[in-house]
Parts: sequence; structure tokens; C-alpha cells
Amino acid sequence: MKEKKRLIAEFEAQSFTQIIFPHADTDWAEYLDKAQKTFVNIINTIRKYQKCLVIAYDIDEVKAHFKDENNLEFVQYITDDTWARDCSALSLEQNDGTVLLDFIFNGWGNKFDAKKDNAMTHNIAHKYLTCKLKNIDFILEGGAVESNGRGTILTTSVCMLNKNRNPQFNAIQITQKLKAFFHAEHILYLNHGYLAGDDTDSHIDTLARFIDEKTIMYVKCDNINDEHYHELKLMEEELQMTAKEQDLELISLPMCDALYFEAERLPATYANFLFVNGAVLVPLYGVSQDKEALQIFRNTFKNRDVIGIDCSVLVRQHGSLHCVTMNFPANVNI
Repeated sequence: MKEKKRLIAEFEAQSFTQIIFPHADTDWAEYLDKAQKTFVNIINTIRKYQKCLVIAYDIDEVKAHFKDENNLEFVQYITDDTWARDCSALSLEQNDGTVLLDFIFNGWGNKFDAKKDNAMTHNIAHKYLTCKLKNIDFILEGGAVESNGRGTILTTSVCMLNKNRNPQFNAIQITQKLKAFFHAEHILYLNHGYLAGDDTDSHIDTLARFIDEKTIMYVKCDNINDEHYHELKLMEEELQMTAKEQDLELISLPMCDALYFEAERLPATYANFLFVNGAVLVPLYGVSQDKEALQIFRNTFKNRDVIGIDCSVLVRQHGSLHCVTMNFPANVNI
């Protein structure tokens, strides 16, 4: 029998969401109370729909933020930071069940210390009761790959082929490895698109996302005076060509008005939304496009609740809702 292997899509049924609670030794220290309140809001929203596994620097201290422990699980581990999407395991379906792939995380090309984050999955693996864990000697972040669940992986060349990740391999070798890791038929690279203030070298989850097997949501910029206009227009043209070749549908999301913190433009994006069972959580930033973005999601997801989450604090650290979470599929139990 031919082995079945695929990177499970985020829009499929889930068991739980994993999240790392911020602590004083992270970059949130300057406004830790605001950050923790944002994380509590995210966790409380998630647990209305499914379990949430909270990585806690101190379990008792983190538990004190919640009125009850319904749909909450805690595991103690002290991390460098809180970007669960990029240092957590990815879920691969095989004939004999799900295997969790633990790739190397090097702080987005050695920009930040990430030794503790890189070791997190190994140290909390006992919480994943039904799954094998496989260590992969390859640098890759969860936010860098999007799967349609049927053999197509969407990524960006600026990130995936960057010499600050896997310099020992060329583009052809990296593509071959991605196909082997995920048993993918197609690796689709976007060569254009970026967000000012982004530390990740253009993660795909800030720009374009699969919402089902045949549909991609992406960020579109209509303001010709915005610094992103040209690159996002070229990205849109790439997506249109890909959609024609792969028989895909496209849905555009608005580009946010420019947001700044300490004189730096922030990478605010509605593409950083989060799937949970029965709902889609949409990052909001207190800008005029929030209402339009929510309406697009409501028009698109008729059978899911659409819930806006204030992420104006998260984006101060150059990430958003999807970046601070990791989904695990239905057959991974905790």
C-alpha cells in the first residue's frame, strides 16, 4: 500500500491550540500587563471552541489569570519568547497516524536568541499523548509554510531560500527536501510581497493563506502611496498566475493603514488570522480597515463564527494572532 503522508491543513478539524504565555524575561517586559491581557483574551476565545495548551513559565502564576480551567491544559517551560507558530511542531499525517515534525528554529535567521524556544517541543513532548515526535535537521518555521492539505505547499522564496536558514542547500535541494518532508506534489514560491517591520523575512502567514483546498486569501494594497503597493501588486500578479495554473480561487484582504510604535512601522496584517473548530479569529488593529476585513471574513465563512481579536499590542513585537499560536489536528490528544 502506498504510504499516505501530508502536512495537515489548518482549516481541518483540530484537537487543541498551543500558545506560549508571555513573561518578564521576554521582549514584552516593557508592557507585560497589556501583553498578558491580550494573551488571556486570545486563550479565553479559543477555549470556547476547543482545548488550549498553555506553555507556562510558572503554572500557578499563569493559572491565576483565569477564572476556571475549562478546556485549558498547562505545561511548565521557560521560553525565550512567545512565537509558538515558529518553534512548535508541525503535524504530518501518515498511514499509522500523525507524526510531529520538530524542525530547527534559529530565531528567524539568527536574529534573536532562540535556544530555549528551539528545545521547547522536545521538553514538552510528553504532553502529546498519541504521537511520535521526529527531529528534522533542517531550519524551518511554522509561519513559513501554508498547506492546502492535499499536497500543495505555499511559501516565499525570500524566507525559505534565505541563506540565513539553510545555507548548505541550494534552491533545488530545498525544494526537494520540502517535498520529501511533507510528501508534497507542488511547492509554490511567492517571489514578491513583504511587510515593513517584519522580522521573519516575509513569512507566508503574513501575506497569503489557504482557507480550503482551492482558495487563498491574500493581502492587497490599493494605496499607490503606500510603500507596499508595488511589491504587493507583483505578489497579486504571481498569485493570479498560480491560481490559473493550479485552478485556485483568490480572495483579497485590505492592507491596514500604517501603524507605528516608537517611530517604527508595524507589520499589521489581516492574513494572520487563526482557525479553530467552528470559528475563525481575525486580528484587529484599531484602524479603518478592521470593519471591512471582518465583513470579508463573514461573507467567506458562512458556517463559522467570525470573531475579532484586538492585536494592537501583539504587533508592537512584529507579529500577530497566528504567530503566537499553533494548531494541532484532531487525532493529537493532550
